[in-house]
Amino acid sequence: MAVRAVRGAVQLERDEAGHMEEQVGALLTAVLERNGLTADDLISIWFTATPDLHSDFPAASARKLGIVDVPLICAQELDIEGAMPRVVRILAHIESDRPRADICHVYLGAAAALRKDIAQ
Repeated sequence: MAVRAVRGAVQLERDEAGHMEEQVGALLTAVLERNGLTADDLISIWFTATPDLHSDFPAASARKLGIVDVPLICAQELDIEGAMPRVVRILAHIESDRPRADICHVYLGAAAALRKDIAQ
Protein backbone atom coordinates (compact mmCIF):
# COMPACT_ATOMS: atom_id res chain seq x y z
CA MET A 1 0.00 0.00 0.00
CA ALA A 2 1.43 3.39 -1.01
CA VAL A 3 0.92 6.82 0.52
CA ARG A 4 -0.70 9.18 -1.98
CA ALA A 5 -2.00 12.75 -1.85
CA VAL A 6 -5.35 13.93 -3.19
CA ARG A 7 -6.14 17.59 -3.87
CA GLY A 8 -9.51 19.25 -4.03
CA ALA A 9 -11.34 22.54 -3.69
CA VAL A 10 -14.78 24.08 -3.64
CA GLN A 11 -15.92 27.69 -3.86
CA LEU A 12 -18.64 28.66 -1.40
CA GLU A 13 -21.48 30.95 -2.43
CA ARG A 14 -21.51 32.64 0.98
CA ASP A 15 -19.70 32.57 4.32
CA GLU A 16 -22.22 30.67 6.39
CA ALA A 17 -21.49 27.69 8.65
CA GLY A 18 -24.30 25.48 7.31
CA HIS A 19 -23.34 26.21 3.72
CA MET A 20 -19.68 25.45 4.46
CA GLU A 21 -20.64 22.16 6.09
CA GLU A 22 -22.71 21.19 3.05
CA GLN A 23 -20.12 22.16 0.44
CA VAL A 24 -17.04 20.80 2.21
CA GLY A 25 -18.99 17.62 2.98
CA ALA A 26 -19.80 17.28 -0.73
CA LEU A 27 -16.12 17.79 -1.60
CA LEU A 28 -14.92 15.16 0.87
CA THR A 29 -17.60 12.70 -0.22
CA ALA A 30 -16.63 13.18 -3.88
CA VAL A 31 -12.93 12.65 -3.10
CA LEU A 32 -13.69 9.41 -1.26
CA GLU A 33 -16.12 8.10 -3.88
CA ARG A 34 -14.05 8.97 -6.96
CA ASN A 35 -10.97 7.33 -5.46
CA GLY A 36 -12.74 4.27 -4.03
CA LEU A 37 -11.76 5.23 -0.48
CA THR A 38 -13.22 4.89 2.98
CA ALA A 39 -12.35 6.85 6.11
CA ASP A 40 -9.98 3.99 7.06
CA ASP A 41 -7.82 4.87 4.02
CA LEU A 42 -7.27 8.44 5.22
CA ILE A 43 -3.99 9.33 6.94
CA SER A 44 -4.59 13.06 7.42
CA ILE A 45 -6.29 16.04 5.79
CA TRP A 46 -5.11 19.63 5.51
CA PHE A 47 -7.82 22.22 4.94
CA THR A 48 -7.16 25.78 3.85
CA ALA A 49 -9.72 28.56 3.55
CA THR A 50 -9.39 31.94 1.93
CA PRO A 51 -9.20 34.87 4.38
CA ASP A 52 -12.80 35.88 3.64
CA LEU A 53 -14.21 32.72 5.30
CA HIS A 54 -14.85 33.09 9.04
CA SER A 55 -18.05 31.17 9.82
CA ASP A 56 -16.58 27.78 10.78
CA PHE A 57 -13.60 25.46 10.58
CA PRO A 58 -13.71 23.42 7.35
CA ALA A 59 -12.50 20.38 9.30
CA ALA A 60 -15.75 20.42 11.30
CA SER A 61 -17.47 19.15 8.15
CA ALA A 62 -15.26 16.07 8.12
CA ARG A 63 -16.13 15.29 11.74
CA LYS A 64 -19.84 15.57 10.91
CA LEU A 65 -19.31 13.05 8.10
CA GLY A 66 -17.96 10.58 10.64
CA ILE A 67 -14.26 11.11 9.95
CA VAL A 68 -13.42 11.18 13.65
CA ASP A 69 -10.07 9.43 14.15
CA VAL A 70 -8.11 11.07 11.32
CA PRO A 71 -5.78 14.01 12.07
CA LEU A 72 -7.20 17.21 10.55
CA ILE A 73 -5.80 20.72 10.47
CA CYS A 74 -7.06 24.05 9.16
CA ALA A 75 -4.97 26.95 7.88
CA GLN A 76 -5.59 30.21 6.10
CA GLU A 77 -4.79 30.46 2.40
CA LEU A 78 -2.51 33.30 1.27
CA ASP A 79 -4.32 36.60 0.71
CA ILE A 80 -3.34 37.17 -2.92
CA GLU A 81 -4.92 40.03 -4.84
CA GLY A 82 -7.22 38.71 -7.56
CA ALA A 83 -7.45 35.19 -6.09
CA MET A 84 -10.78 33.37 -6.23
CA PRO A 85 -12.82 34.28 -3.11
CA ARG A 86 -14.53 31.94 -0.61
CA VAL A 87 -12.52 28.82 -1.45
CA VAL A 88 -11.84 25.81 0.75
CA ARG A 89 -9.02 23.58 -0.42
CA ILE A 90 -8.00 20.15 0.83
CA LEU A 91 -4.87 18.06 0.68
CA ALA A 92 -5.67 14.54 1.86
CA HIS A 93 -2.96 11.96 2.50
CA ILE A 94 -4.24 8.47 1.82
CA GLU A 95 -3.20 4.83 1.63
CA SER A 96 -3.99 3.45 -1.80
CA ASP A 97 -2.90 0.83 -4.30
CA ARG A 98 -3.76 3.22 -7.14
CA PRO A 99 -0.85 4.53 -9.19
CA ARG A 100 -0.27 8.25 -8.69
CA ALA A 101 -1.56 8.93 -12.22
CA ASP A 102 -4.92 7.32 -11.34
CA ILE A 103 -5.66 9.51 -8.31
CA CYS A 104 -8.76 11.64 -8.93
CA HIS A 105 -8.35 15.21 -7.75
CA VAL A 106 -11.72 16.91 -7.21
CA TYR A 107 -12.51 20.55 -7.90
CA LEU A 108 -16.21 21.24 -7.56
CA GLY A 109 -18.17 24.00 -9.27
CA ALA A 110 -16.31 27.21 -10.03
CA ALA A 111 -13.21 25.87 -8.23
CA ALA A 112 -12.56 23.65 -11.28
CA ALA A 113 -10.98 26.77 -12.84
CA LEU A 114 -8.21 26.63 -10.23
CA ARG A 115 -6.58 23.50 -11.62
CA LYS A 116 -7.91 22.65 -15.05
CA ASP A 117 -4.83 20.49 -15.54
CA ILE A 118 -5.78 17.99 -12.81
CA ALA A 119 -9.47 18.58 -12.04
CA GLN A 120 -11.57 15.55 -12.91
